[in-house]
Order: sequence, then C-alpha cells, then structure tokens
Amino acid sequence: MSWQQFVVLAGAHFLALLSPGPDFFLLINHSLGYGRRAGYQTALGIACANGVFIIAALCGVTWLQRSPLTYALMYWSGCAYLAWLGMQFWRGAASSGSVSVAPAERSDFPAFFGRGFASGILNPKNAMFYLTLFTVLAGKDTTMLGRGVAAAWMVAVVLFWDCSVSWLFTQPRTLAAFSRYHGLLHHAGAVVLVGIAAGLVVSWR
Repeated sequence: MSWQQFVVLAGAHFLALLSPGPDFFLLINHSLGYGRRAGYQTALGIACANGVFIIAALCGVTWLQRSPLTYALMYWSGCAYLAWLGMQFWRGAASSGSVSVAPAERSDFPAFFGRGFASGILNPKNAMFYLTLFTVLAGKDTTMLGRGVAAAWMVAVVLFWDCSVSWLFTQPRTLAAFSRYHGLLHHAGAVVLVGIAAGLVVSWR
C-alpha cells in the first residue's frame, strides 16, 4: 500500500468517525450518566466491534456481500437493537434527573463493553463501510503488511477518538453546561436512534 493510498484510506475513515451515529450517542449517554471509566469501557467495545469488521475486510471476506440471508439477519438485528436502545434512552430520561459536576464512576466492564460492542457489531453500515473501503481503496497489489498497518491504525483511531469524546464530556465545564439539558439529551438521542432504525427499515431493499 502506497502512502497516498494510506492517506486516502485514513482520511475517509476519520471523516466517517466525525459523523455522529448510534455509537456516538451510546458513548455520550454512558459517559454523562456513569462517568469516564464507563465511557472508556464503552469505547473499547466499539473499537473491538470495528476491529472485527476491519479484520474481516482485511482477510478479504466477502460472505456478507454474497449471502443475502446473512446480511438480512444482521441488518434486521441491527434495526431492532437500535430501536430498543432508543427506547432505553427515552425511559432513562425520566429517572436521570440532572447531571452532577462529578457523576459517580461506575465500573461494570461486561455491561458497558458489551453494549459498546453490540452497538458497533449490529450496525450494518459499519460492515459495508469497511468492506467497501478496503475493496475500493486497497487494491489487489496491496501487501498484507500494508493492510495490517492500515487496520491497526483504524482500530487505534476509533479507540482514541471515542476515548477523547468520553474525556471531553466528563470534564466539569462540559458537565455543567449539559446539566440542565440531560433529559433533553436522552430524548434527542432516543429520537435519533429510533430515526436511524426507521430509516434503515425504509431503505431496505
């Protein structure tokens, strides 16, 4: 892989990270509600889910594209999970109250990691994004070493970016700014997540 290919690959990947999606809203919810540690654990789950798709794309696995049944199962599971997650956000708004300047840190690694992983692995757009990205931008002449470096870079960037977001949203100033709007954020996140799920249902072909 040439450095030009790597720059384009890394740039396209980072631009995709800047677009808020289900992972982003879940990360913010956990960070604001349960503290920075919970945010980091969620970020690790998200990064690992991305790593699964990256490794699949790296190894040239195209079964997802060639198997309509497999893709359909993943697609509809993702829709159901996003809708369920949205409902949890909406229900959580009633009991969340306002955010304190220093939310109590909670460490429930299996729960937070699992939710982050589920959010990433059940998002069909993640699967198609990485498969398409490697197929289009990493040609047949690309060495396995080059693809491996690109894969490791992308997983590291996902983890670093999500941890940075969690760190930012658990800063005292940020928490104070959002304290009055915590319920509104829950409701907004719920609407966005259910909206994404509805959009996926409508766009199904």
